[in-house]
Amino acid sequence: MAEELVLDTAIRDWVLVPLSVVMVLIGVLRYFVSKLMRSPPSSSPSPDPKTVKEGQVVIRARSLRTSSQFIPAKAFKARKLYYTNGESGLLHVPKEDAQKAQAAMFSDPNMAMDMMKKNLSMIVPQTLTFAWVNFFFSGFVAAKIPFPLTQRFRGMLQNGIDLSTVDVSYVSSRSWCV
Repeated sequence: MAEELVLDTAIRDWVLVPLSVVMVLIGVLRYFVSKLMRSPPSSSPSPDPKTVKEGQVVIRARSLRTSSQFIPAKAFKARKLYYTNGESGLLHVPKEDAQKAQAAMFSDPNMAMDMMKKNLSMIVPQTLTFAWVNFFFSGFVAAKIPFPLTQRFRGMLQNGIDLSTVDVSYVSSRSWCV
């Protein structure tokens, strides 16, 4: 078994604490940036009554499914048929309507733009943070996890350290930020 490493307290003060503070601040910054980049809600303040009705039907069907053991089997089957009947059930959607709804969803450019904004607000800070940590804190063993781990965790916890003799429970600074 490998020797026990003694971590310098200066590493804790000058590597681990700054990395932790920066990661928390970046998380807060991401939250506010994603909040700013969100598109304003549509011009109609009240939701579409048809959409509300469909949502209520789904909630009622979910409630039936979760509480099915409390009602007689015959009553459950009748209610299930009421929701799932192939021609007239409340949850039945004709294929044409489903295809139209899907096409309308994919043809909305605002939805695609919102997804791209969200991805951008996550990818850019993560890339900059990783570059910053890689430049300033590469190769530091920053912390030790207080419980034993298997060898499969080595790649995840010791990113940037190429020593196979170091115990798996030690965490590199690069892995701490990712």
